Parts: sequence; structure tokens; C-alpha cells
Amino acid sequence: MNIYYFSEEIRFRLRQKKKISAWLQMVIQQEGYTLIQLNFIFCADSYLHAKNITYLSHDTLTDVITFNYATDEKTIFGDVYISIERVRENAKAYKRQMAAELYMVMVHGLLHLLSYNDQKTEEQLIIREKETFYLTQLWPNLAL
Repeated sequence: MNIYYFSEEIRFRLRQKKKISAWLQMVIQQEGYTLIQLNFIFCADSYLHAKNITYLSHDTLTDVITFNYATDEKTIFGDVYISIERVRENAKAYKRQMAAELYMVMVHGLLHLLSYNDQKTEEQLIIREKETFYLTQLWPNLAL
């Protein structure tokens, strides 16, 4: 399985990597895509903020940024950068478990690689439905 996990500027270790990787692979297959390589980079706010400024010209904090390197349709080859600090803050704000928020952000990033957008209201509704659908497939009792 070509799913990898890294940390930048923080100490973070993802638990249940095999289970999560299998779940992500299932999402990719259900959407009709083929996995080439998927990298999750867990990082600090400062690290992701710098990426946001450099590559997207957005001077704001964010929880996730996705970079798609795929050259063929229906293939997944990309990086998903996740700010663990934002995930923790959002978990508190939304009164969710840290794990629930992290999995939500992970699948959100993957959905962007699967060609889902969230710029318009209707796109936001679709991507939220997909997040919930895929999260409850593997974690049916997860408090969202």
C-alpha cells in the first residue's frame, strides 16, 4: 500500500496506521480511482501557514492543504498536509474527539484529491456528506 505518514516540526505519531491506510484505500477504490502514492504530512501551524502563503497566497491558518501531482485522471498521487494544532483547536471548538476531527480532516484532504471541491455552498454540502459517509463506514460509532 502506497500510503505514507510523516511529521514536520512536531512530534506526532498516527495510531492504527494499517487500519487507517486500509480505510483510505477503500475510499479511493469506492470512488473509482487507483492509488499511485498518498503522503500525509502532519505538521505545526507555522509550517502549514508558510505553505499556505507560498503556494496559495493565503495569509491564514488552515487545518489542511492538498497538493495533487497526478497526471492521469482517476489516479491518486499527492500530499495532504495537516496542522495538528488546528485539528486540536477544531476538535475543542466542535466538541469532538481529537481522533474524530483528525480522521475528518484526513478524508477531507483525500476528497480534494478525488476531485471534490468546497468553494461553493453546494460543493461544501457534497463534501461534508462524503466525509460523514466514509467516516461512518469504518467508525460507525464515531461521535461527529
